[in-house]
Amino acid sequence: MKILIAPDSFKGTLSALEAARAIEIGIQRVLPDAITQCLPLADGGEGTLDVLLFATQGERKTARVTDANGDLIEARYGLLNEAQGTTAVLEAAQVVGLAEAQIDVAERTTRGLGELLRVCLDQGVRRFLIGLGGSSTNDGGAGLLAAVGVRLLDAFGNTIAPSPQGLAALDRVDFSALDARLAACDITVLTDVDHPLCGLTGATAVFGPQKGVLPEQVAAFDTAIAHLARLCDAWAGSAVSQQAGAGAAGGLGYALMLLGAKRRPGAEVVCEWMQLDARLRDADWLITGEGKSDAQTLHGKLPLVVANHAQAAQVPAILLSGDIEAACRSALGKKFVGCFSVIGEGVTHAEALRAPARWLTERGVTVANWISRSYSSSESNAE
Repeated sequence: MKILIAPDSFKGTLSALEAARAIEIGIQRVLPDAITQCLPLADGGEGTLDVLLFATQGERKTARVTDANGDLIEARYGLLNEAQGTTAVLEAAQVVGLAEAQIDVAERTTRGLGELLRVCLDQGVRRFLIGLGGSSTNDGGAGLLAAVGVRLLDAFGNTIAPSPQGLAALDRVDFSALDARLAACDITVLTDVDHPLCGLTGATAVFGPQKGVLPEQVAAFDTAIAHLARLCDAWAGSAVSQQAGAGAAGGLGYALMLLGAKRRPGAEVVCEWMQLDARLRDADWLITGEGKSDAQTLHGKLPLVVANHAQAAQVPAILLSGDIEAACRSALGKKFVGCFSVIGEGVTHAEALRAPARWLTERGVTVANWISRSYSSSESNAE
């Protein structure tokens, strides 16, 4: 029997690899003869870099760039070597992540991600995978654009700060010094977000509050970013700001799409790189999971993507998450042959947070016993 263990990270507690190994220990306690394979996954947000480096034995690198606060940091990125060349993996969360944000969102900027992009360009890299999840910024990607040579000017020709606050004075955008090397780049942005840049369904209105944008700031921020978009769309010759995904990461999606980037669902791209379909061909069971499974899971989060791949391969998929929202269990049951959560059966939320690996292993034992009974039952029916 082969069991493929392919979870997302359990955010705030365990990385995807740590979660997979904790589940594996529980499985092996009950099914010591089973072949288990850990396949940590990610959805294009935080953790994507580590997952891809684990899968490809890529090169882990750091570079000194500015974070969202304007402070110098050592940002992590990766280089994946392939037959067709080197691909750089960048994560917005590594440079302008929400957890590290200290100054007001009105002053935060994405400049550091643009600086990291140029570091890679200087190394000869022309292929990029950029995960947009976990950004603390809401600058419409102005900081990134400024870092790659775009000049943002006020009515007097002075350079403005590439932040929501600075954009209020924007009068003109000058692309004449844009880094020419970008024209030869193949950039893929990883995000499931399909929102446009501006408006009621745009970056500021939908995601701004998560980053600290106050209700009374939403209209002003959106107006400033919309003005940036009018100027940049005119340069591009098309309404890039209205394309699906332009609103990802506070507008980072927009800036990168202006530079020619293609948007793809992060989970699908990671599954391709991890060769999930090939690994499913000889698997008998698949176990996936995440920190909490809820209505968002049903709208395309990683466990659902993995379950769809398993279904296509006719491999039964099991969901093992930290918590599962009760109202969603029935709907999740249509995608997974079994749904299990760490929280419950005597384990509280606080206990699960104190010892996440221990309790995930315990639930791995529960899943293994369930598999053992199901496997025995199927063999009996076959006879």
